[in-house]
Amino acid sequence: MDLGIAGKWALVCGASKGLGFGCAQALVREGVNVLIVARGAEALQAAERTLLDDPQRPAAAEVLHVAADITTPAGRAAVFAVRPEFDIIVTNAGGPPPGDFRDWDREDWVKALDANMLTPIELIKGAVDGMAARGFGRIVNITSSSVKAPIDVLGLSNGARSGLTGFVAGVARTTKLASANVTINNLLPGVFDTDRIRATVAGQAAKTGKPVEDIVAARKNNIPARRLGTPAEFGAICAFLCSQHASYITGQNILPDGGAYPGTH
Repeated sequence: MDLGIAGKWALVCGASKGLGFGCAQALVREGVNVLIVARGAEALQAAERTLLDDPQRPAAAEVLHVAADITTPAGRAAVFAVRPEFDIIVTNAGGPPPGDFRDWDREDWVKALDANMLTPIELIKGAVDGMAARGFGRIVNITSSSVKAPIDVLGLSNGARSGLTGFVAGVARTTKLASANVTINNLLPGVFDTDRIRATVAGQAAKTGKPVEDIVAARKNNIPARRLGTPAEFGAICAFLCSQHASYITGQNILPDGGAYPGTH
């Protein structure tokens, strides 16, 4: 299927690895010009090289990178200094650490809100009117399955990401945006094979003394698909939501989790 977005410009955040990289790769393979951003310069440069060397990348698709912290005003300014307008924006920031809410102070909450709620809102705010004026815009926020099924030790993430979800539910449905072919959706990943999950599993193994293989097997056993998701398939979903064919999908929470969530909505 031709997604109809070749030649568009996309900003993909947290794109040096994992799900962000999967989204960037899927878009590049569709002929989208991509500006990738992340904090780690070395990993980001390696990701850029991988994308440029991808044999499935159309020759005309450009790949640029900016090493910056997108959650700060200075980081966002650095990104928009390279290119002021985008047709597609994929927001993504690592989740806050787990823990007991009794141990978190106001600074912990503000940091979580800045990264996982306010930064996406700032990016949306800065982009949607230009997108509407041009008659095309796609924003995809990478959030978490915990928005649907909150996890007690991820209170910071539950709170911040749920706030973003509520905001998107309202703004995505405004006639000014929806009628101008501007869509905003959220992707809620379940358990995917990423560095973050591997680090979490390693931490569990160190804490419990159980072998990593046993912990991974238990994780898979709790998923009806009996496997972890891959960044590539996550990226493919993202690319479709960014496509010309997805103009009738907005304000939605898409949950790729291998069937783990037991609810109906």
